Amino acid sequence: MRILLFILFFTVPIVSGYAQNEALAKNYFEQGEYEKALVIYDKLYDKNPNRLDFFFALVEVNQQLESFTVSQELLQEKLNNRPVNPQLYVELGYNYSLQKKDSLANANYDKAIEYAIENTNYSYTVGKAFSKYSLLDYAITTYEKAMENDPNKDYNIQLAQIYGEQGKLEKMFSSYLDLIEKNPSYKASAKRNFSSFIKEDATTEANTILRKILLKRLQSNPDILYNDLLSWLFIQQKEFKKAFTQEKAIYKRTGEDLTGIANLVLVTIAEEDYENATDIVNFIIENSYTPDAKLQGHQYLMKIALKTASKKEYPEIEKQFEAILAEFGSGSQTYALQVDYNHFLAFNNEKKEEAISNLKTLLKDRLTSFQEARVKMELADILVFDEKFNQALIYYSQIQKKVKNDVLAQEARFKVAKTSYYKGDFEWSQIQLDVLRKSASQLIANDAMELSLMIRDNSLEDSTQTALKKYARADLLALQNKDTEAITQLNDVLTNHKGEKIEDEALLKQAQLFEKTKQFEKAEANYNKLIELYPDEIVADDAYFKLAKLYEDKLAQPDKAKELYEQIIYNFADSIYFVEARKRFRALRGDAIN
Repeated sequence: MRILLFILFFTVPIVSGYAQNEALAKNYFEQGEYEKALVIYDKLYDKNPNRLDFFFALVEVNQQLESFTVSQELLQEKLNNRPVNPQLYVELGYNYSLQKKDSLANANYDKAIEYAIENTNYSYTVGKAFSKYSLLDYAITTYEKAMENDPNKDYNIQLAQIYGEQGKLEKMFSSYLDLIEKNPSYKASAKRNFSSFIKEDATTEANTILRKILLKRLQSNPDILYNDLLSWLFIQQKEFKKAFTQEKAIYKRTGEDLTGIANLVLVTIAEEDYENATDIVNFIIENSYTPDAKLQGHQYLMKIALKTASKKEYPEIEKQFEAILAEFGSGSQTYALQVDYNHFLAFNNEKKEEAISNLKTLLKDRLTSFQEARVKMELADILVFDEKFNQALIYYSQIQKKVKNDVLAQEARFKVAKTSYYKGDFEWSQIQLDVLRKSASQLIANDAMELSLMIRDNSLEDSTQTALKKYARADLLALQNKDTEAITQLNDVLTNHKGEKIEDEALLKQAQLFEKTKQFEKAEANYNKLIELYPDEIVADDAYFKLAKLYEDKLAQPDKAKELYEQIIYNFADSIYFVEARKRFRALRGDAIN
């Protein structure tokens, strides 16, 4: 034990010293201080002659100092060792290429390949070395010949990546497909790589090539792998009807599994292609073997109906809900559908009391803790909508106790804060929000921080919080779908509290309500005013992004939209809209959509 402690006592400082020196050398190298890096790497390699990373670093730092002869001597000395590591020939060849001695460089590259073919265990490191120096044709030759000589070697993923770099799309796609055929677990990785080349526009080169390859392979080998990849491609192109055709083909081959079709429904609904979504859901209902699957299909149909219905169609939607509940029952098995139904009654169909009564009845059923929490959440939301704030707060508090380790509890706490805010009890709201700013849910944490900052900013200069109370009232009116009244209330804020902190929030909120009520020119004016008056405030990126979307989606002015997205990319790198703005900017410019 004493001997062990003695060894540890002296070796730990040595190892620590090496690590510090290595980090220092790397730092010098990255900063371009090559002479200082050379001194340290010389010492490290001298004490550790078997460390290849120190050796290659020493070679590279000499190359940066244009001491090519020194690098050459180091490499040739290493090549005298046995067995020969053929990666060294790649390094020696590259050292010659830096001196424009191309014939000597090529001769060494060829030697590296010969050794790698003779002993295919070296083929990966040799191919990787070639790739490091962008000697891609040499890397391809290494990998391909190694695979010819050794059937156990599979470098399709390396080849696919190289073909992608070279723009050889057909070879790239084919290599990935060969890889997936041998090992289906690579399918997700292949899709991620395909997405760097595939665009939303189906007529682009990469999309056309991939589609042709997949169809050709499907004809010669009717494997559902190709149906799945075709479905994926059509989804990227937002051709959901074609994707549905492929998913049906998979379903017919596999039997009872409707998972792929169910996932397609969710994407299609999210993309607001309700016509195709309806066809897909009807297929699910017709082909489901279990009541649960059929019920889920009906839930999807009702979600689509609510998205597309006008107010005059609400009586018919109510009948449809009632018919489904009559078929499947009103117990715990349909609790999710009942939540949707009562949300519709309260928020859309002006039947709050009926919805409240229905949900209280549902709570008497045998529900799981999570189901009970979901029902109480909907009930509390309706009570807030009906301005019965104290009753709502009781239910939100019960949810936090019922599922305290679930994100639902954090959502309930946020709604306590929001309800207190609607009531004008900003102090209690602030206390709840400060806790939630550390929430595990990033979305809730962001929402909490946003509301917290607004309350704090608008309480400092106005101890009576008059403007904030008016704004909170407008916020509640918007929740209650009383859009005209909310707009009028915000006009009051903007007229009577001009220049106060609340002005930017009021302009943004009103712009969103103008959009909702299809007053697009007024929304545009508000967003432009925000950009002009508050370019450095927290809502600035909201204004840029929402105005860009307005120009793109409603006002048919894509060039203006593109300019605004570009502003977000360059001036708001930390914005939550950054990724989407970059995607939309590239789409409008005609780039690939990743």
